[in-house]
Amino acid sequence: MNEPAGMTSDAASVPVFRSLEEIPAGFGPSVAAIGNFDGVHLGHHEILSAVTQEARARGARAIAITFDPHPEQVLRPARAPQLITPLAERVRLLAETGVDAVLVLPFDAALAQLEARDFVQKILVGALGICGVHEGENFRFGHGAKADIRALEAFGAEFGFTVHVHPAVLVRGLEVSSSAIRALVAAGDMRRARWMLGRPFAVLSAPARGRGIGSKLLVPTVNLAPYDGLLPAFGVYVTCFTIAGRRFESVSNVGNRPTFGEASFAVESHILNFEPVDLSQDTPLELKFLLRLRGEIKFSSPEALKAQIMKDVARAQRYFRLCRS
Repeated sequence: MNEPAGMTSDAASVPVFRSLEEIPAGFGPSVAAIGNFDGVHLGHHEILSAVTQEARARGARAIAITFDPHPEQVLRPARAPQLITPLAERVRLLAETGVDAVLVLPFDAALAQLEARDFVQKILVGALGICGVHEGENFRFGHGAKADIRALEAFGAEFGFTVHVHPAVLVRGLEVSSSAIRALVAAGDMRRARWMLGRPFAVLSAPARGRGIGSKLLVPTVNLAPYDGLLPAFGVYVTCFTIAGRRFESVSNVGNRPTFGEASFAVESHILNFEPVDLSQDTPLELKFLLRLRGEIKFSSPEALKAQIMKDVARAQRYFRLCRS
C-alpha cells in the first residue's frame, strides 16, 4: 500500500493514519476495533487478535481505530484520567498486535457531535470499507455516547458488516480494564498492574535538567523530567531503567523527598549496576516499575534516610538475583 503524504509509519512499518483524509481510496475491506486503547492491555490484545484473525480469513485489512486526545480531555477535562501510555507508545503497542494499520482520529468538538449513524456511515463504511467490527460488551459511541453495542449490531445488519462482542478478560480473577490498571498503579500495586498489562508498567520520559546531565552521565542518579501521564503512588520501587537502549537495574523514589524540608516532587532513580553512559536532555528514558518496596517516609535525619536506602538497595539487589536465577 502506498503511503499518502502526511501519513506516518511506526518502526514495524505499520501505516498510521492521522486523519480520514490520509486513508487511501479503496482501503477496505477491513476489520476493525475501536477504542481509546490506553495501556494496550491484555483485554485489548484479545480483541485485536480476533480482529487480525478475521481479517486474515477474509483477505481483509486489520485496523485499530483510536483517538487523540482522550475524549475525556475534551468533554470533561477536570475528570480526564492520567494516561497509562502516551500516544506514541500506544500507537507502537497497537502496531505490535499484528494489525495492518492504525487510525488516530483527532477528537475535537466536531467528532464529539457526530451521531452514531454518521460515525458508522462516514468512517467505518465510507472510509474503511468495514466488513467486521470487534468490541467489548460496554462499548459506546456517537454523540453523547448514546449508542451501545446493540446499536452497533443494528447498524451492522443495515450496512452489511458483522459485529463480534467480547466479554471482559479475566486475569487471576481480576477483570482487565484501563481504569482498573490506573487504580492499581495509583495505589502502587505494580504486580497486579503487570498481570493486566501483560508487561511491567513503564514511564517514558527524558532526563530532568540539572546534575549529571551533559555529554556523559557520571553519577548513578537520574531524575525524570516533569511528566503529565500516570505515575505510581508515592514510595520506593524496584525498577528497570533503560537509557538510550542500555538496560540498568535501579531503585526509584516517587515523591516529595520530605526529609530535606520543603516538598520537592521528583521521580529519582539510583542505578545499581552503574556505568557511565551518554545522556543529554533529549535522551529517551524508559523506567519500568517492578515492585513497590515501601511508602514514602519522612526520616528524622539524613543518616536515618541513608540507612533505609541501603536496606532498599539490598532488597532490590535480592529481587534481581532471584529474577536471574
